Amino acid sequence: MKGMIFIMYLFLIYSHYYYFLVWKQVRTVTRTRKGLNCKFFVRRCLDRPTASTALLYASVGQGLRLGRRAHVKINSRLNTLRSALARNLTLLLAAHRPLLDPAARIDEDSVRGFERGVKGRIRSARFLIADAKDFFDNQLKIQKLKDTIFAVNEQLSKAKKAGAFSSLIAAKSIPKSLHCLAMRLMEERIAHPDRYVDPSTPPPELEDPKLYHYAIFSDNVLAASVVVNSAVHNAREPWKHVFHVVTDRMNLGAMQVMFRSKDYSGAHIEIVAYEDYKFLNSSYVPVLRQLESANLQRFYFENKLENATKDTTNMKFRNPKYLSMLNHLRFYLPEMYPKLHRILFLDDDIVVQRDLTALWKIDMDGKVNGAVETCFGSFHRYAQYMNFSHPLIKEKFDPKACGWAYGMNFFDLDAWRKEKCTEQYHYWQNLNENRTLWKLGTLPPGLITYYSTTKPLDKSWHVLGLGYNPSISMEEINNAAVVHFNGNMKPWLDIAMNQFRPLWTKYVDYDMEFVRQCNLAA
Repeated sequence: MKGMIFIMYLFLIYSHYYYFLVWKQVRTVTRTRKGLNCKFFVRRCLDRPTASTALLYASVGQGLRLGRRAHVKINSRLNTLRSALARNLTLLLAAHRPLLDPAARIDEDSVRGFERGVKGRIRSARFLIADAKDFFDNQLKIQKLKDTIFAVNEQLSKAKKAGAFSSLIAAKSIPKSLHCLAMRLMEERIAHPDRYVDPSTPPPELEDPKLYHYAIFSDNVLAASVVVNSAVHNAREPWKHVFHVVTDRMNLGAMQVMFRSKDYSGAHIEIVAYEDYKFLNSSYVPVLRQLESANLQRFYFENKLENATKDTTNMKFRNPKYLSMLNHLRFYLPEMYPKLHRILFLDDDIVVQRDLTALWKIDMDGKVNGAVETCFGSFHRYAQYMNFSHPLIKEKFDPKACGWAYGMNFFDLDAWRKEKCTEQYHYWQNLNENRTLWKLGTLPPGLITYYSTTKPLDKSWHVLGLGYNPSISMEEINNAAVVHFNGNMKPWLDIAMNQFRPLWTKYVDYDMEFVRQCNLAA
């Protein structure tokens, strides 16, 4: 009998204390109008006794959009019920405290009265629960939470798109210093035209297949000069190296001044505009013909923020550079240099760190393209670059085939002509006019054009990622023949990674007058 009384007594003490704590928590939620801690209290109280659930319903119910008067009335009523229940519990405990005294005589009437009092309090708690539920709509609250989650997700998505768009602008905009340099060089070209006139007869070295030939296609004067400077600086016999720099007509004068203002240790440099190649016209080149398409012009050149940010993942492919002829000239090397047998293609965001003549000694095994593979695990496979839901792609290519990188590619032009790679490129580029086979760019058509005709090179020839991956080890970089700043953080931008930028700036001609005038950061 005493054991049962003791248990009932402990239950009342626990209930009294617990009601006090829960009400204190509920008051905290009530004072926080936006209910920031509601989720915590819901989870905490759902597994508690029924009275706590009632108090929770009462507190969260205040967050619903009820009228001001109704809100005050409900709050007052629930406060009254809660206070009455707490007061009755206190009185019941005080009235029956002698039952717990071991020396006291047990009175059965007192026990029955205590039992009746406990049952009465339980009934009161149930009434409080029922009363609170009348003012709380579960489905309405759930729907409101769902709407809030949806709205927050929408805001997050918009913020991500805006951030990606801002990052793209920061990466693709021309810094003031680079614009200044191009203008200063062009000013010099106009002021002294006689100093930069092309020779009437091109030097024979430009077509000598026994020399080491490089192709650099760029409209960035400073970046192209760093490529040439680094290659010449690390060449054992620079006078045997020939650099074919191709730009557009707008930057031709600036390029001529930049590369003819200094001696490159006997290296030969050719500066031309791609417009001078008469075979590059819309009747022959698919990209130039596609540029005349109204749909493609809208896709690239319609200047609307919402259009530019519809697809955050592939936003970079909306950059018009992917349809620039300078970006697609790499598919016309045999026609541009008909007397050459081999040529090394270099992007303008690379730095050469050692002599590259060993590439000309590699046995290409009849392959066209020598490149460093980039695949590891499931990453950089063909499936990531092409649309394998298209039946033609699915039929012709293996989705698990390993991808490779542009940036430093050694081309056997004789094998190219034999395999008719340019014709293959035209075939696939024409099929992809509506962008159904792959997203825009030159890597997917390159993977297709040189499928099964690419020879993997040792990874030390070409280390990538200095424009986006800060975790590349300096040991790997120091052992590389060429380092590539692919990614948005180009070394000539303010957003470049500081630990890698000195690899590039060491080859900038800071002694050049025009560079000093434009305050290019070292």
